[in-house]
Amino acid sequence: MGDRPQCPPVKTAQQPDPVCCSALAGQPACCVPIKEKRAAGPTPDADVLEKLRRGYERLQLSSSTSLLRKHLTRELFDRLKVKMTQHGSSLLDVVQSGFQHYDSNVGVYAPDADAYSVFSQLFDPIIAEYHGFGPTDVHPPLDWGNPGTLQDLDPENKYIRSTRVRCGRSIAGYPFNPMMTKELYKQMEKEASEVLSQLDGVHAGKYETLRGMNPRYQKQLINDHYLFKEGDRFLIAAKSCEHWPIGRGIFMNEDKTFLVWVGEEDHLRIISMQMGGHLGEVYKRMVDGVNKIGRKLSFVRHPRLGFLTFCPTNLGTTVRASVMIRLPIIGRDMAQLEALAERYNLQVRGSEGEHTASADGSYDISNKRRLGITEFQAVHEMYSGLREMIYLEELRSQL
Repeated sequence: MGDRPQCPPVKTAQQPDPVCCSALAGQPACCVPIKEKRAAGPTPDADVLEKLRRGYERLQLSSSTSLLRKHLTRELFDRLKVKMTQHGSSLLDVVQSGFQHYDSNVGVYAPDADAYSVFSQLFDPIIAEYHGFGPTDVHPPLDWGNPGTLQDLDPENKYIRSTRVRCGRSIAGYPFNPMMTKELYKQMEKEASEVLSQLDGVHAGKYETLRGMNPRYQKQLINDHYLFKEGDRFLIAAKSCEHWPIGRGIFMNEDKTFLVWVGEEDHLRIISMQMGGHLGEVYKRMVDGVNKIGRKLSFVRHPRLGFLTFCPTNLGTTVRASVMIRLPIIGRDMAQLEALAERYNLQVRGSEGEHTASADGSYDISNKRRLGITEFQAVHEMYSGLREMIYLEELRSQL
């Protein structure tokens, strides 16, 4: 698969290398664990230290309410500013987006997998506040459950327009976006595209790189919600879009119901989607696809935080299940709809985003919890919440 960079050995008494996680139908999806306590690398140079000093002082003078500003105390800043990971990432690579954009909600990203360990004193309290996942909590083992128990939520197609389930994966041996060179992007894309091109059955399809893609065709894919766009200002400041579009591309099966984004925010975003409300079918297609890919590629998994990605808001299962659903009756009362969603740990987005109503009662509803629960639990919460919403919509339509 090419001479990609190799991770240093990570065998420990508690966590052998590699770890094989139990998956659907007994097929292993292998992943490479990283040490929770990773030794730091060399010390940052004077230029990096000066940028950190200026950035920290300006952040403290700002009106930012980000989790970065809240948790990066002076004492912790002085302790972490001299650390680096084995990939050469510094604290600046972690905080540069939050230093630039004071309206960030979180303000930190991981430049490589080791950053979650080397800078754990910053990441852990942020993760605890965002996810409700404490510093001694341990994410459970991979468990896809039985997708066959998730039936069609809307067999008459009265409410749910479309269903999508996705997860993120980081390929072992590569840093995350800020530390990726042009050559690393090319190697990663080559390795991923070769594996994706070997997929069979319902997952069989074609990989297309963004380099040289027809602009009109690219725009159409974006408009049809198949393809990603270049990152927003927060991701750009975090250096998530360096060397664009090198190393980026999309894999699609023939029916465009199974997609893999390569080199977007994460190394891989694995997506299953279709019209209607059969969550079980969509989920199973993603599970089977992840397992097939996982037999050829190794994914990074933290012994406490589960699967790792670029953003600390998307850890553990990394699973996001969502539907576009029309609830014209119960959707009139946004506060009541959100209270119902909260009971099932779901997030509701209206036409203008989170906490906004929709003129025609159409909402994007997704699971909020990703960390500290299994993959199946995350999707089943979504399933249960949607079933309750449809039941109430039906009941009130008969009054």
